Amino acid sequence: MAALIVTRNVLITNQSAKGILSVLYSRTSNYSSDAPRPLKTTNLSAMKRGTGGRSSFNGIVATVFGCSGFVGRYVCNKLGKSGTQMVLPYRGDESDVMRLKVCGDLGQVLFHFYDLRDEKAIRTACKYSNVVINLVGREYETKNFKFKDVHIDGARRIARICREVGVERLIHVSALNVDPEPEGHIISGGSKFLRSKRLGEEAVFEEFPKATIIRPADIYGSEDRFLRYYAHVWRRQLRGTPLWFSGERTVKQPVYVSDVAQGIVNSVKDPDTAGKIYQAVGPKRYKLSELVDWFNRLMRKDEKWWGYLRYDMRFDPTFIFKTKLTEWICPNQPIGNLHMERLELECVTDKVLEKVPTLEDLGVQLTDMEDQVPWELRPYRASLYYDADLNEFETPAPPQTIALRDEQRLYA
Repeated sequence: MAALIVTRNVLITNQSAKGILSVLYSRTSNYSSDAPRPLKTTNLSAMKRGTGGRSSFNGIVATVFGCSGFVGRYVCNKLGKSGTQMVLPYRGDESDVMRLKVCGDLGQVLFHFYDLRDEKAIRTACKYSNVVINLVGREYETKNFKFKDVHIDGARRIARICREVGVERLIHVSALNVDPEPEGHIISGGSKFLRSKRLGEEAVFEEFPKATIIRPADIYGSEDRFLRYYAHVWRRQLRGTPLWFSGERTVKQPVYVSDVAQGIVNSVKDPDTAGKIYQAVGPKRYKLSELVDWFNRLMRKDEKWWGYLRYDMRFDPTFIFKTKLTEWICPNQPIGNLHMERLELECVTDKVLEKVPTLEDLGVQLTDMEDQVPWELRPYRASLYYDADLNEFETPAPPQTIALRDEQRLYA
């Protein structure tokens, strides 16, 4: 009986081994007999996979210069959510950009160290991409980089290299109110920032005629340099805020950072935007005085305790001296982002040209300041530790918008 059992097991084992060998042989023989599949093209845009979500590949390989900046983080997040492979050049410590690793799926976010003056590093970052987004910019000059180095020479260098390596789309972020001869308010000769940004646009178009230019107004959002600038205690003078003509002659049209990022992503996907300029502005225009008063009402609870004032900056030379002293003490990182160039930009009224398209022409649904700013300024409220009862403090009324006819009266 035992011999019969052993014989049956041996037969079953032999039959199983022959079946497995035959399957493996058939598979190897089929693969070895098939010729390798030739690739019709090496263009990555032709290798799209998936339905267009985070775990897909939408065919876009984008290099984002300035990815670690304020706007760059939002742009990378929106690109990664749509299945874009990103090459993110950085010039500081690698820990500054590690947070961007989770913007895309596994293997879709690649980092590359570069310097704006190193053409070899820029070429390496761009040569595998079909889209390049340039978000590099400075609001003040440092000992290493002047406005000309960043906004003109750097922009021209990136545009020229993009043309040489065959990049299909270049998105360049400039600034609203750019002017080769800006009007001076506090700084003699006007803003160097606006002048260099305008010359940078011309340099980009010379090297890459099909580039898309985005001109944003003051951008607000989490960790911005607009709301936080007015919320910082160093921007105040005792209990007052000095503004040019008390803010009555300056009109601003701030835009939400997520709207700007969405406009950049939409321009990447729309080939009709090549060679055009777009203005990134918010849906409403406000007097600067109205905005600052509204910010103050949002940040305080007891008007009598806070006692806030707003006055004309022209009659307070001590504040100008304080700003220049801040620049001298902190040349690379001014306290509260307070420096002369920022004060000059603060005095400039946002001019929206009628014939130049805006974010709405890119399909962006703009966000109202009344819906976002109260949440952004909540951490700066006075006596934040106090848990107020429901409806104990009246909700501040939003600032009044300004119409075009009212704006014309300001300068009449």
